Amino acid sequence: EVQLQASGGGLVQAGGSLRLSCATSGFTFDDYAIGWFRQAPGKEREGVSCLSSGAGSTYHSDSVKGRFTASRDDFNGLAYLQMNNLRPEDTALYYCATDADCDHAESARYYDFWGQGTLVTVSS
Repeated sequence: EVQLQASGGGLVQAGGSLRLSCATSGFTFDDYAIGWFRQAPGKEREGVSCLSSGAGSTYHSDSVKGRFTASRDDFNGLAYLQMNNLRPEDTALYYCATDADCDHAESARYYDFWGQGTLVTVSS
């Protein structure tokens, strides 16, 4: 059974940092890209980052470019999203998900498996 679980969210002040983790099991982790999405109340799910198998391809949305960095630990089946210089508009439920690659990084419908989200709240 494929499982993903995002963790590491919390409450942080604007300008602060958080590192999200995505623990996975049930599939060959290093064969898949890992995407990060977020969904704020009343808004659509937004793709913010994707890191392909072997870290050969990376995507970050314009809204997080230069502030968020995705990484992965293929040996342990873990993915990370380092979030720096957080802003109140980054407040959302954050999810990790799998896809074959990052060709459609920003589109949730291409991702096959999803974990439960972790809540990030940034206060001003």
